[in-house]
Order: sequence, then C-alpha cells, then structure tokens
Amino acid sequence: MSVKRKAIVTGAASGIGAATLLELARTGYDVVGMDINESGVVQVAQRAGALGGRSLGLSVDVADEAALVGAFAQACEWLGGLDALTTCAGVADTTPFMDITVDTFREVYAINVIGTFVCLREAARHMQPGGRICTVASVAGLRGGGLSGTAAYAASKGGVLALTKNAARALADKGISVNTVAPGATLTPMIEEAWKNEAHRKRVEGMAVQNRTAAPEEIAKSIVFLLSPDASIVTGATLVADGGLVMY
Repeated sequence: MSVKRKAIVTGAASGIGAATLLELARTGYDVVGMDINESGVVQVAQRAGALGGRSLGLSVDVADEAALVGAFAQACEWLGGLDALTTCAGVADTTPFMDITVDTFREVYAINVIGTFVCLREAARHMQPGGRICTVASVAGLRGGGLSGTAAYAASKGGVLALTKNAARALADKGISVNTVAPGATLTPMIEEAWKNEAHRKRVEGMAVQNRTAAPEEIAKSIVFLLSPDASIVTGATLVADGGLVMY
C-alpha cells in the first residue's frame, strides 16, 4: 500500500488556492488548507475530504509570522509530515502609482512576499528530501505590471520570482525543489469586480494570444504538476501560465 503524499495550500478558501487544494485531494494527497477566511477554508477542506483523503482547514493570516509558524507546526503534526507546499495566499492593489502610500506598499509586501518567505522557511523545516514547493507569482512580476495601478502588486510578484530562485538554491542541499507558476488573468475573486467592466476585460484578454481568461482549475493543474514527482528534474523554474501573453 502506497503512502499518501501530504500537502499544505495557503490562500485555500477561494480562487487558485481552493482549486489547488481540491486538485491535490483528487490526485490522492492528504491536504491542509490555510486562509484568513476561516469559514471559506473550512468549507473547501470539507469538499476536499469528500474526494477521499484526509483534509483540514486552518484559519491563519500569512502576514502574522508567529501565527503562521504555529499553523505549520499544527498542520505538519496533523498530516504526519510534509511533502508539498503551494503558496496561493496573496492580495492585489490597483492604486494609481502617484497615489500609493508606503503603508499600502508594505501591506502588499507583507502578504505577498514576506508571507511567502515564512511559508517556504517553515515548510523546509518539516520536509524530507524529495519535498516540493510551488509559489504563485504572476505575469505582472515578469512584465512590471502593464496595467495602471499595479505597481505594488507587480513589485511584490517580482519579489516572489526572485525569492523562488533563491530558495531553490538554498534548499537544494536538503533535496527540496522550489518552483513558481506565473498566471496571467485568472477568474478569481481578486479580479471578478474588474471583469464586470466588459471593455476592460476584453482589453486585458486581448493582450494574450488565446484571448481569454484562465479558470483557476487550469492554474491548479500546473501547480500540481510542479508539486509531483513527475517534475523531479525541475527546480528554480517559472511556469508561465498566461495564454500566451509574455511568451518567454
């Protein structure tokens, strides 16, 4: 009887995080979802549990280091170890460049970059050789945004890209692989309000050759591949999942 792999997903109450938690459960993982939205993450974890494996939803703010360290310890004890982590927790900001305050910039960085760093560090404490990590960046980090009002978000996702490569180097001796996925426009709660403006939606979708918005489930499948043993040779890489926007 094969031993089930064990995974943690942050930002698991909705969007890409929820889709990833469900896809991991569907492919045979025991999973723990983390999110600041307690009722949301518990509901998604219950759906994951209905797919056959063990699942748990934990409420935690990734910007709270002490709480996050405690949540990882609790999750890894409950799981009995850790094989895979994906960091989907994040926030966007659309404040115009000249109007962004330092406090707003710090808030975005605290969640998107520092929160991701703490997750990587704590996962590495609990992983054995063969552990796999996938962060979630964005094409905004590759392109420097490209839309008005994305300076803090783009800078933070650029930080995630650099952090991922650094972690891949730092954790290689531990046998841990670290990669990132960089989605383009994806239909998550983060952009649902903006997508109500049809002209704006069409303009953004038209920037990619596929001329459409991704479903969270499509991004989740890319993440699950990078977390799987099938990606054993891949580390320090960026999988751009954007419908042909940047074409690196």
